[in-house]
Amino acid sequence: MSSATNAKLFSLALIQLQVTQSKANNLTHAREMIRRAAEGDAQHAQPRVIVLPECFNSPYGVKYFDDYAETIGFVHGEKYVTQNSPSQSVRELSAAAKETGMWLIGGSIPERDVVDKKKLYNTATMYSPEGELVAIHRKVHLFDIDVPGKIIFKESDALSPGTEMTMIDTDVGRIGIGICYDVRFPEPAMIAARKGCVAMIYPGAFNLTTGPLHWELLARGRAVDNQIYVAMCSPARDLSADYHAWGHSMVVDPLAVKLTEAGENEAIVWATIDPAEVESARKNIPVTSQRRFDVYPDVSAAA
Repeated sequence: MSSATNAKLFSLALIQLQVTQSKANNLTHAREMIRRAAEGDAQHAQPRVIVLPECFNSPYGVKYFDDYAETIGFVHGEKYVTQNSPSQSVRELSAAAKETGMWLIGGSIPERDVVDKKKLYNTATMYSPEGELVAIHRKVHLFDIDVPGKIIFKESDALSPGTEMTMIDTDVGRIGIGICYDVRFPEPAMIAARKGCVAMIYPGAFNLTTGPLHWELLARGRAVDNQIYVAMCSPARDLSADYHAWGHSMVVDPLAVKLTEAGENEAIVWATIDPAEVESARKNIPVTSQRRFDVYPDVSAAA
């Protein structure tokens, strides 16, 4: 297990945004909330990393994805000129990151494939403090569930899955990224932790069935399994919308202690990410050095 690579103490802000059916209003309001988040609060310094929720620029629902989708055209390893981006959301978030001088994990938006215009993804975008788009993460595990009498939802009716895991190297440490349903699968977080990530961050939109059952459980589970920080950033709840988000954006520490939690309404919550706590957890409960890869495989070995 790699130690948290070049990690430093920093403050993290989660924006539990109220999302409407107006993309223009969502983008304007997101920038306003990013400015507010960048100020910090009485207990926390200005954040170095700010996070928006899943589908922050559009309502969450299969019937909305095509109408709200934007072409991004980002290719890992190639220079991307954000001011020339075909994506309005990318241009706005790039400007917000540069304005505040923060790392920005831009929640997610519906993304249209550059070549196959009918192919859509649920895509998170990540920006440096200079406003550069440094990475994207396409949701790997699509939310296809059927809970009899409660909820049926099939993202695969409109979306295609991503094919890569995502980690970004910031000036405060390496951070792993997943989107919502990705958190139910332990392997990406296990790999991220073993590759030196200090935290996993999941923009997500659990609902009123899955939220009370598993939102906090999964955050704490990913944290305690890997002895890293885990952040979950939800949209605010809107009972007039088609899809009712759970809310309760939260940050959990490497011992699975909940550091902060929003309610159901729009809010900003802050937490301190301290790599010394990662090292302390791993020293005191040394599961990272006690794993038996002679008995079972190391999922990070080929990643």
